[in-house]
Amino acid sequence: MNFLNEVTHRYPEAISFAPGRPYDGFFDHARITDHLHTYLDHLTAHGATPADLRTALFQYGPTAGLIREVIADSLRADEDVDVPARSLVVTVGAQEAMLLVLRALMRDPDDVLLVVTPCYVGITGAARLLDVPVVAVDEREDGLDCADLDAAVRRERARGRRPRACYLVPDHSNPSGTTLGPRARGELLDLAARHDLLIIEDSPYRRVSPTAAQPTLKSLDRDRRVVHLGSYSKTLFPGARVGFVVADQEVVDEQGRTGLLADELAKIKSMVTVNTASLSQAVVAGALLAAGGRLSEHATELADHYGEAMATTLRCLDESLPAPRRTALGVRWNRPAGGFFLRVRVPFDADETALARSAREFGVIWTPMRYFHPQGGGERALRLSVSHLTPAETKEGVARLARFVETLAAETEPESPAAGTDP
Repeated sequence: MNFLNEVTHRYPEAISFAPGRPYDGFFDHARITDHLHTYLDHLTAHGATPADLRTALFQYGPTAGLIREVIADSLRADEDVDVPARSLVVTVGAQEAMLLVLRALMRDPDDVLLVVTPCYVGITGAARLLDVPVVAVDEREDGLDCADLDAAVRRERARGRRPRACYLVPDHSNPSGTTLGPRARGELLDLAARHDLLIIEDSPYRRVSPTAAQPTLKSLDRDRRVVHLGSYSKTLFPGARVGFVVADQEVVDEQGRTGLLADELAKIKSMVTVNTASLSQAVVAGALLAAGGRLSEHATELADHYGEAMATTLRCLDESLPAPRRTALGVRWNRPAGGFFLRVRVPFDADETALARSAREFGVIWTPMRYFHPQGGGERALRLSVSHLTPAETKEGVARLARFVETLAAETEPESPAAGTDP
């Protein structure tokens, strides 16, 4: 990420498909005040005094969160996830939730984390900070095959290690854009029950995508196998830094007392960030209340915008590199139905040297996919983010990218066929 920032700073005129940030055009500072008043009115209607309001906004708040009831109501209304508010912890974005969950779950040196790969770098970064071993389970072209995950669990157990949890983004994943189908969701939950495995579900893009959302893994969870991570960065605004985790699993603490995993997460959080900013929580709660808890309805305009952004990018790619030409070059890409990202496979090493040249000579920036492969891979692929550019920027950026791909493909020797395969 530091390298990407450096390249972006060095070539400010380059069009960047690198950042996975929301589109700025949806941000309106007046809404922050409106949301804040909505939440304060809600508290007043439930008996809060002026002193209570001052405490809620200006004092340290409860470690587990000030707005857990509001979030729990929203999850019931919007996601068919019916959990008590006490099973939630409000976090400083989903990133803190990842850190807390890994710290709580990975206590034994033989515990390992499985990650569906390519995967979001935040989870592997958190694992590195905590010295948690990571095992990659590679996606196939159309996403996760549960047989591959099953094989990975068995392989790690044969090595004397304990696969404790598996992390994935089931809806329009970062970075590949893939979505787990209905059948695979059921198979994944069955596998988790069979192997005593927890699933860490991270799904920040489902409500900003135009297609009908698949049910969350948590809504299908009957055995408390799923720890669900949530974020309001894409649906509201990332500056709030508010996320949450649903952790309704029963655990036994060091004193032998039975409680919820959420309680353990709150204990850890109390020693990390103390609490999530009360003002940010109040604004998020106001936005949820204004939408009647249905974030999906609030995000309809966003979903339409990002859906069109993805369609525009795919259309521009088709125009700049028509099917016969990209076949001849050995270039292909997937076609996500939503989300912020897609993957482009190229016939050359899409490394940092290539990225620097792309920015310098062609004025276009992208992200090497190898960043998202914790155990190697992705060397000849790149990630495009479609979320924050205008249509005009997208069209020009894709044209520049096509010229870059054409140039490097012409300079690159084709890979030799593997032994035993047809040329």
